[in-house]
Amino acid sequence: MLGLELLDNGALAVSVDESGRVVARGQSAGEDLAAAAIAALEKVWSAPAAPAVAALNPESRACAAAMQALAERFRGSFLHELPVASGTAAVTAEAWIGAASGATDVVFFAVGNHTSAGILRQGAPMTGANRRAPAIAWLALNPVEREDYRKIGCLEAEVAAPGIVRRLIWRVKAGDPSRVVDAVGGDFARVSIEQVLAGARDGDGVAISVMRDTAKYLGMAAANLVAIADPEVLVLGGMMASAADILLEPVRAEIGRRLPDPMRQALTVVPASLGEDAPALGAARLASAAAA
Repeated sequence: MLGLELLDNGALAVSVDESGRVVARGQSAGEDLAAAAIAALEKVWSAPAAPAVAALNPESRACAAAMQALAERFRGSFLHELPVASGTAAVTAEAWIGAASGATDVVFFAVGNHTSAGILRQGAPMTGANRRAPAIAWLALNPVEREDYRKIGCLEAEVAAPGIVRRLIWRVKAGDPSRVVDAVGGDFARVSIEQVLAGARDGDGVAISVMRDTAKYLGMAAANLVAIADPEVLVLGGMMASAADILLEPVRAEIGRRLPDPMRQALTVVPASLGEDAPALGAARLASAAAA
């Protein structure tokens, strides 16, 4: 089985056997998503067949153009005109061979450069009437209206990597000193999420405060997902897994404060285990199940 995820500026492909073992993995960068997808596929298969496709933003123009090009390359082989959303694919993978293996009611929630989420209900993905659910980026957690909220959604504006960096910069501009900005000579454009995380680990007060606020937003968002879906397992991915030393326990604590005791006690919260391969793996799994 071949699985492919279309990213912002590139693609990631996996070749996976029926047990979920990744046989080969390829990644390619580039703004031309179709070219990047073919290049990634060729790294895992010398004469690639049609892949199952997941995408961070299935309805974007770049994704639509890539899907059209791939459909022409692999004519008649696609199961869907639109790829599955990355969060939906990831929850499928984590319930198949990952952190929620064996569970049938699972919520996946991840944050990195973007936010993504997926819900499994009795083993089947919940995607809504128009295949857009759960659109976690647009979860409204702040009554204030801002231009970036209207463009990318409230949650994504606050907790995705660019939003975290932006909040630290705003704090410094407001007068709070931070070694994170000092380390780049005061050049705000050079501040990265990795530097903010490193600053929090090294005891920088502003970085710690920003990450605490981030954990509150993430915990509120996760609690809202749990309250709606009532899953057996909540899988936290992206930075919540890769920077678990900073985010995992604060997010867990925030979730616990915002759920009723019976729901909290019945819930298992675990970090994701499949990393960035999860969406491509899940896409392959969904396609295989649909074809069976």
